[in-house]
Amino acid sequence: MKQMKLTSFIYIFSLSLLLIFKGAELKAQDKKILPAADQPELYLSKLSGKSVGIVANQTSILTQSNQKHVVDFLLEKGIAVKKVFVPEHGFRGVADAGEKVDNTIDSKTGLPIISLYGSNKKPTAAQIKDLDLIIFDLQDVGVRFFTYISTMHYVMEAAAENGIPVMIFDRPNPNGDYIAGPVLKTGFESFVGMHPIPVVHGLTVGELAKMINGEKWLKEGLQATIEVIPVGNWTHDMRYNLLVKPSPNLPNELSIRLYPSTCFFEGTIVSLGRGTLFPFQTYGYPDPAFGKFSFTPISIDGMSKTPPLQDQVCYGVDLRNEPLNQQFTLKYLLDAFQKSGKGKAFFTNYFNTLAGTDQLKKMIMEGKTASEIETSWQTDLDSYKKLREKYLIYK
Repeated sequence: MKQMKLTSFIYIFSLSLLLIFKGAELKAQDKKILPAADQPELYLSKLSGKSVGIVANQTSILTQSNQKHVVDFLLEKGIAVKKVFVPEHGFRGVADAGEKVDNTIDSKTGLPIISLYGSNKKPTAAQIKDLDLIIFDLQDVGVRFFTYISTMHYVMEAAAENGIPVMIFDRPNPNGDYIAGPVLKTGFESFVGMHPIPVVHGLTVGELAKMINGEKWLKEGLQATIEVIPVGNWTHDMRYNLLVKPSPNLPNELSIRLYPSTCFFEGTIVSLGRGTLFPFQTYGYPDPAFGKFSFTPISIDGMSKTPPLQDQVCYGVDLRNEPLNQQFTLKYLLDAFQKSGKGKAFFTNYFNTLAGTDQLKKMIMEGKTASEIETSWQTDLDSYKKLREKYLIYK
């Protein structure tokens, strides 16, 4: 009898533990990742009674409210949004890379849309003089040459010059789980690389804004008054799949994970698939030596109107079966360089601008392996990682 009671007790105790752990697991699953925009309790009261400008595009949505655009949401809540500033690709995200984005009026809200791409990358004093606060809410992809962070830099700089605070609506970084690539060197600054950070920098826009401020990277050491509205329930080791394309040619999660590696083809003679429905997920050239897979870049309105090697059959490699945990690699670039047999003619003048250094091209030309090249920038990466620790919001 005692044995039966003991057995029953052990069974009930074990079952109770199982239910407790299962309940905790379900509770954890209920914790959805919440971009800042999805947490109005953190910011609406701070916007009340203020004239607000916002940097926004098609990615500026509330993920938990049927993808309602943040501009529409703020207006519904009575916030005095006066104007919208837009980055590369425009307000609705359909402008091709490098395409001119014009100032216009939003047909839905009647708000003025001011382009921050082209000749006017930085808001002018006249454009922001009537604002009490500027919100920055763009979905970044965590890669140095993705230009939304350059737009943020100029917005912070203009705000600092004119005494206007900036509120950063933070969003998860879909490449935020690692750090890789060469660190940008002095003298190679451009709109596709304004800061001495690696290609894959491992920061959200909120964390990077803190770094820009803290390291005094704005003009003449200016510092903007910033407040970061944080992401809820997210850490850097968590996967995050975007609901909206961050730009026309990053259509899915794999393209975003491959982007740090395949974007280097923008500085070469090789196509990375612009003009197909799978850009950044292939590479090729009009030469069968590049591989058995073939594709033909064509003009696609809303993605790539005049893609490199348009209407030419390209042979190369299909990357669409690569794993989603893909990280930065030089293997695609080195493979194409070796197959081309063109030496220096493989590269365009844009390559060093993308790399943020002239050393990567030199080492490729010297026949260095991927391992040798990556080892050459490890000391810089170690220094950067120590710097990064100072500005992390999410561990």
